[in-house]
Amino acid sequence: MELGAKLRDMRQSKNLTQEELADRCELTKGYISQLENDLTSPSIATLCDLLNALGSNLSDFFHEESEEKIVFGEDEYIEKQSDGMLFSWVIPNAQKNMMEPVLVMLEAGASTQADFPHEGEEFGYVLEGKIAVVIGGKRHEAKKGESFYYTATKEHYLVNLGKGKARVLWVSTPPNF
Repeated sequence: MELGAKLRDMRQSKNLTQEELADRCELTKGYISQLENDLTSPSIATLCDLLNALGSNLSDFFHEESEEKIVFGEDEYIEKQSDGMLFSWVIPNAQKNMMEPVLVMLEAGASTQADFPHEGEEFGYVLEGKIAVVIGGKRHEAKKGESFYYTATKEHYLVNLGKGKARVLWVSTPPNF
């Protein structure tokens, strides 16, 4: 953390000169300049006085928000392949989020493993092919360009009904894959 630059930004956002801030804290303008240029470090007491004069505190000053990652590339996907099925978790560590999107590719005749009833909802969009969404033993067909949505209170899974591969974007909330 660049303490000096952060103090300078805070001072400038309050439209204070170095001299005005120094006067409020019983310091010298030269000392404020040295702090802002990282030529010296303040004691904890002095830093508290400076932050108080700037309308802040130690907790807020040292709290750094991590930047949220928004876009993810294929090189970050996590994949699992078995029995004619490929699961691609398109958002790494999505199990910590409210939703968990997975790209599912099924070879002809392949199906996902049955998912036991759980709390939450699931949504899917068929990108390619024709599938059946089986919920509680009842089959619901969907083809390319169609979507599905259901509460996950019954056993459920997907089956590829076509002769070629099927691809589905499948989203579970809360994360369950």
